[in-house]
Amino acid sequence: MSDERFGKCPYYTAQQVLQGKWAILILHYLSDGTLRFNELLRMMPNMTHATLSKQLKKLESDGLIIRKEYPQVPPKVEYSLSEIGEKFLPVLDSLEQWGTQYIDYMTGK
Repeated sequence: MSDERFGKCPYYTAQQVLQGKWAILILHYLSDGTLRFNELLRMMPNMTHATLSKQLKKLESDGLIIRKEYPQVPPKVEYSLSEIGEKFLPVLDSLEQWGTQYIDYMTGK
């Protein structure tokens, strides 16, 4: 990161780590447990293989998820939340609550 705020400002740092259209949704799906690549891809039908691969690599490089590859044919790769990724779970819960409230706001409930 070239911006001097990264690693110093918690809001900027979080925004940079969670950037990407699908990051929060991927973390949400992994909050229920370990998933394989194709399982994640099926959960997000509008996402391309390349986009999911890129987003998973970013989340892994940022330390939020763990990629485990099994030496077998065909290859088996599983993704799960890392320890710091699991610390994001309360934030996911808060986002769900706020998202539900916002949906109610939008629909006039």
